[in-house]
Amino acid sequence: MLSVVNDDGTTANGSSLIDEIVREGARRMLAAALEAEVNAYIAELADQRDERGHRLVVRNGYHQPRKVTTAAGVVEVKAPRVNDKRIDESTGERKRFSSAILPPWCRKSPKISEVLPLLYLHGLSSGDFVPALEQFLGSSAGLSPATVTRLTQQWQADHAAFMDRDLAEVDYVYVWADGIHLNVRLEEAKACVLVLVGVRADGSKELVALKDGYRESAESWADLLRDCARRGMRAPVLAVGDGALGFWKALAEVFPATREQRCWVHKTANVLDSMPKSAQPGAKKAIQDIYNAEDKQHAQAAIKTFAQLYGAKFPKAVKKITDDEVELLAFFDFPAEHWIHLRTTNPIESTFSTVRLRTKVTRGAGSRTAALAMVFKLVESAQQRWRAVNAPHLVALVRAGARFERGQLVERPELSAA
Repeated sequence: MLSVVNDDGTTANGSSLIDEIVREGARRMLAAALEAEVNAYIAELADQRDERGHRLVVRNGYHQPRKVTTAAGVVEVKAPRVNDKRIDESTGERKRFSSAILPPWCRKSPKISEVLPLLYLHGLSSGDFVPALEQFLGSSAGLSPATVTRLTQQWQADHAAFMDRDLAEVDYVYVWADGIHLNVRLEEAKACVLVLVGVRADGSKELVALKDGYRESAESWADLLRDCARRGMRAPVLAVGDGALGFWKALAEVFPATREQRCWVHKTANVLDSMPKSAQPGAKKAIQDIYNAEDKQHAQAAIKTFAQLYGAKFPKAVKKITDDEVELLAFFDFPAEHWIHLRTTNPIESTFSTVRLRTKVTRGAGSRTAALAMVFKLVESAQQRWRAVNAPHLVALVRAGARFERGQLVERPELSAA
């Protein structure tokens, strides 16, 4: 179908021709994917027949067209319909085909749901979403202020339920902790978001807790950790965080058996800030030699070298490392495959970097619970893309108390004798 294009590249309805091409391509690809899904379903059940030899699962035309909001814009879809005559023995009801690509309830893609909390954190109110997304998507279908309000209320309920869930059945062997300062709608100028991310015994990463706090204070962290302990959380084997005293004081109070690991990214920045710029490149390389060392012994030697090179001129910078040597090198006592994960708080930093960079300071009234719910939904979405730690099978051994030297598992004496 040909479209008349104006001099400015828009079509008669005011949209861009390239946008229309993209939307038409998305519509055709979605239609083809739905057809292929239905055809595969019917072919798989082709041998299922009734007593007269007729197939129990056949095509049955199409559903009524519906509009679906996607990242490519709003596309109209006619999903193929399936007539499934099989009976579910457990319920006595007929079985139904449900598309995994386009479920019956779906009116917008998950990516659109990721955009909404990000817009809120930018400072947009629910009434601003419709015109903003209409410019982006070419339509405001399914995104009325009432719809957005219902979504934010649901997200707040989801966050509340998440922060009240039972943790007794989950075992977090490692945890990363950080206070993220987003400056968004948290009512208090010095408020921040306290974040805990953990590694389960199967090696997968998971958000443990997300709550607002004041200045990363010891009491704010203690309140969060005590709440986790109340809900059944076991003491992690190792906690990774920056040098903020609040978290470590709270950890010693609530989970005294948990070992401490300082984040090398934060430590490096802190050390270099206390040195002149001319000395920073060499000092940075010397610091990298410490945490990239072959093992703990070589790292300790690298710390001595760093002290010899910079101790005379920059004693305060050197002291920042030598005073925390035990906590900085704790990760060497764990599997070598895990070292890259345990020496920094990168799992938290990388998740929040996009949010932090795209977020502006907002003025005026903003709901604290809504803002936290938006941050929660963004992290929940990002969590689906988190990958497990290297050598995930070793995490369970760490919890079991296995000993590692130079990053390698040390067999127990009884096993060696056998």
